[in-house]
Amino acid sequence: MSLPPEDRPEFRLFGRSQGKPLSARQQGLVDHRLPQMTLPETGMIDPVALFPDSEARVLEIGFGGGEHLAGQADLHRKTGYIGIEPFLNGVAKAMTYVEDKDLENVRLWRGDAREALPRFADGVLDRIFLLFPDPWHKKRHAKRRFVQPNTRDDFARLLKPGGKLRIATDVKSYADHCMAEFEFDDRFAWQASTADDWRIPPADHITTRYETKGLGDCRPVFMDWVRV
Repeated sequence: MSLPPEDRPEFRLFGRSQGKPLSARQQGLVDHRLPQMTLPETGMIDPVALFPDSEARVLEIGFGGGEHLAGQADLHRKTGYIGIEPFLNGVAKAMTYVEDKDLENVRLWRGDAREALPRFADGVLDRIFLLFPDPWHKKRHAKRRFVQPNTRDDFARLLKPGGKLRIATDVKSYADHCMAEFEFDDRFAWQASTADDWRIPPADHITTRYETKGLGDCRPVFMDWVRV
């Protein structure tokens, strides 16, 4: 099993990596089940090798409590899902969904996706989700936002031609930030043609607990791009 984020000297996590103590069930899943379903500790991460019989491979970055990840994996059992989340309580919660739904098409990694993405093989993902990432409201903290030129490059490298990227946020400044990052990148084609395309949750969206809290300063914005 990989070292948790706080024990990796090269890892600088902005924010907490653990909250309240885990339940006995959750701790057991983390101790005994997670090592069997995590990503390789070193070397290349090849979703095709991880899910050789799957029809598609999907990555969700920062899956929170795992409601969306597990819900999608339950609906699409012939698709392999990889979830990356640094917060231990979120990983543990997601694992309860995986067990309750008997999901065999999920792999989880507790860590920072910025560490993992460079290890992914090229052009292996059919879809990437980044839903309600930490917006880092203050201007001086904007560099901590996940969407940056280097992660945009990672998205372009990892997605197959025609692969889909969805970013959702309920913070206007983050939505503006994302649009500015992708506006002039001809590797991605913006999918909205009317305002309702980003104001109304897509038909395949699964609402998360965080989303229902309404902690942001605007209604959720759903931004979809396709890798050209």
